Amino acid sequence: METVEQSIKKTPTSFVMIKRGLAVGFPIMIGYIPIAITYGVLAKQSGMTLMEITWMSILVFAGASQFMGANMIALGAGAVEIIIATFVLNFRHFVMSLSFMNRMRPVSMKWKVPLAFGLTDETFAVSSLHTKEAKEEKGYLFYSAITLTAYLSWVIGSLFGGLLGEVIPETLSQSMGIALYAMFIGLLVPSVKKEFRVGLIAIIAMLVNVICLQFMSSGWAIVFGTVIGGLSGVYFLKEASE
Repeated sequence: METVEQSIKKTPTSFVMIKRGLAVGFPIMIGYIPIAITYGVLAKQSGMTLMEITWMSILVFAGASQFMGANMIALGAGAVEIIIATFVLNFRHFVMSLSFMNRMRPVSMKWKVPLAFGLTDETFAVSSLHTKEAKEEKGYLFYSAITLTAYLSWVIGSLFGGLLGEVIPETLSQSMGIALYAMFIGLLVPSVKKEFRVGLIAIIAMLVNVICLQFMSSGWAIVFGTVIGGLSGVYFLKEASE
């Protein structure tokens, strides 16, 4: 007959699941904080208030889209242009959420919905590597800890960046604008190494953006560059998979 102690060891407590989730989410936090601070500084430079900077992180929670949104605000783009551009850029989250829901079948729906909101490229990748926790009792606490670690680090980092943007010299804050391009290059280079067609897609999007700038606003040029670049990816990457 199993002892009470053996039974407890087999069933992780809430504290154990949260602790495991925090340990897995810690590297995400380390990566998010400096990027969130940079976003906060750049958003402040673009003319956003501290409240707008923080609420964007609370409600949107999508790094690339927030960087692009802050940049488009600085360029004077309209609300419709920003919404369409960020919608296209974030469309992959629909696919990630569906995949996440499928893998988290043992988890109840009341936990799946908030967890899906907290999905980013990083939390999705980490969660995909830890699917067995979904089958464990109180496994939802494991994924909640990962999500909250990433979410809070991003929001707090954004707030701190906004505060920092108010005190650091303007020349220094302007020089941080290179972080946006460095981030996208950092995301692009590994993909290009695996598949050269990804680089071709990036070039097409860039050329469309440059051409559109000649006869439309920068906001709509970004929208068309994003949409046409994405559509070209459907064609080129389909060929690569065949």
